[in-house]
Amino acid sequence: MTTPNLSIAIPLFERVTALDAIGPYETLQRLPGATVTFVGERTGEFRSDNGFLGLIADAEYDDVPHPDVIVVPGGVGTRALVGEPHPIHDWLTRAHETTRFTTSVCTGSLVLAAVGLLDGLTATTHWGAYDRLAGLGAEPTSDRVVEHLDHRVITAAGVSSGIDMALRLSELLVDDVAAKAMQLMIEYDPQPPFDAGNVEAAGDDVMTRLIEYSQDKS
Repeated sequence: MTTPNLSIAIPLFERVTALDAIGPYETLQRLPGATVTFVGERTGEFRSDNGFLGLIADAEYDDVPHPDVIVVPGGVGTRALVGEPHPIHDWLTRAHETTRFTTSVCTGSLVLAAVGLLDGLTATTHWGAYDRLAGLGAEPTSDRVVEHLDHRVITAAGVSSGIDMALRLSELLVDDVAAKAMQLMIEYDPQPPFDAGNVEAAGDDVMTRLIEYSQDKS
């Protein structure tokens, strides 16, 4: 099956977390008939959260007014998108009126919440941003992917969960066989060498080291 003329928009901004955008991109761009456009308040390069990697926005927000799917990535840069008026706010508000699904990965959910798309809804984000998400009117949950299909909104937790969400989107947009084909195509078969992918499993020593590393890069 194909998805003719399926338009997918992924907004970029300074200090974006690369995998939040690239994980869903690698999955969704393989759906037959899909076109993925990286958009921004301007065209050109946006640097990742540590500054090592540059991603290119090929279009401005107004160039893609009616995408079928929006995937808002997270990253340190979402602080600026939430803390003050930003062009992404008007674009999200208008574009969501006609999307099939408006989604987020990691702290991208804070941006959805900031424009009122998560008011009173359960939603997920990176575990370190639960309080911030609650302060923006959503009800945080630790679930890896949270969907409200009646609102056409899906949120994914931290970073790698964006791939899970993209596979679920593939199912919703086409069918489960398409989603499984995408999973096989990217050989997404996680078998991590450690069980430390959530706060409960990680333990105090891992958390202490994480805080140390985070402070070094903030």
